[in-house]
Amino acid sequence: MGFRLALHAGEPGVWIVSQDGKGDFPTITSALNALPAYSGRAVIYIREGVYNEKIRIDRDEVTLRGEDRARTHIRYAQKRDDWEANRDWIGPGVLNIHGDDVIIENLTIENTQPELEPHAFAVYGDGTRTIFVHCDLLSRGGDTVALWNYKAGMYYLKECRIQGAVDMLCPRGWCHVENCQFYEVKPSAAVWHDGHMHASQKMVLVNCTFDGVSGFCLARHHYDAQFFFIRCRFSEKMEDRPVYRHRYPEAQKNTPEYWGERNYFFECQKEGKSFDWYRDSLPQGVQPDSISPFWTFDHRWNPEDDRPIRVAGYEIRDTTLVLLFDAPVTVLGQVVIRNEQGKQFRLRVARPLSLDRMMLDANTPITPGDLTRPFFLEQGEVIGSIATVKERRLEKVFTVR
Repeated sequence: MGFRLALHAGEPGVWIVSQDGKGDFPTITSALNALPAYSGRAVIYIREGVYNEKIRIDRDEVTLRGEDRARTHIRYAQKRDDWEANRDWIGPGVLNIHGDDVIIENLTIENTQPELEPHAFAVYGDGTRTIFVHCDLLSRGGDTVALWNYKAGMYYLKECRIQGAVDMLCPRGWCHVENCQFYEVKPSAAVWHDGHMHASQKMVLVNCTFDGVSGFCLARHHYDAQFFFIRCRFSEKMEDRPVYRHRYPEAQKNTPEYWGERNYFFECQKEGKSFDWYRDSLPQGVQPDSISPFWTFDHRWNPEDDRPIRVAGYEIRDTTLVLLFDAPVTVLGQVVIRNEQGKQFRLRVARPLSLDRMMLDANTPITPGDLTRPFFLEQGEVIGSIATVKERRLEKVFTVR
């Protein structure tokens, strides 16, 4: 998956959490509180252990990376109703995400409150470009993973196991889910979507499996929604009930229906008796092979982009060179580059920001001829700041265009 699980203390941009005192911090919260405010992508590497804490991420471009999916365990008991009655600053979930471009990798997050009925978030968030990869996200209550930026929220989940009661994954906006396992602990709907802000908002589930107690339902919604189930597999315990809109007895509580029912299926299979309502039904013009995360997010974000960071342009200001990149970047360490002729360019020390440019200084005036051949990254690193599954990097040998 592109994880860099072997890390060491002192690596630029990495903070290590360990309960044995051998890391930089003993808790995840203390590590988050110590992060610089505007320095781009920061990785918090969490060693094995059970971390009994509620967590709030306010900063953009944070990665929480566990050492071991099963043995790096964040847990806390929190019912939403209890939090509403006595609010703290942290939030209603075990993990509360309020920053953009947050990545969660290779760990378990569990809301340990024991009841089946109440809302009990393992994850609550209102950021955008949020990634979960290779995680267990667990609850016995409803709304296990509640990602609720209804205006601009984009979320990507891959190779995760999600457990909960009603609406265990309930995104608002755009959501792409691949190779995930869902387990419903009560006879209620497994997933939910809110796509009322824009006709293109959608929830796309590819190669996912659905299981649970006897009589669980696949999906429902309260607002306009759009579901795509692609090559998903359903347990024989699933109820013969199509995706449905929940309607309240009080008419004033029901929102208007602008786009009607939009529930699409392709090559889905069920154990035992099959049901007619999940037959192939993609909308006209949508080809199965065209369905990808980039397509889900209307070509505004590609979380699977694995291209190297590219220098897309430059500016020369006497002895200063400004490199322009094809995406916002995070600069790690004291960057030094040199050209083929041996001329060195050193990072100008300045307040670090996540920008699509980097300023370097040379000892002598710079000419266009200095930039015509390959450059060599001799010191430091330049990585992409936008959330992607595989880390984008400026290569050790690169050209300036």
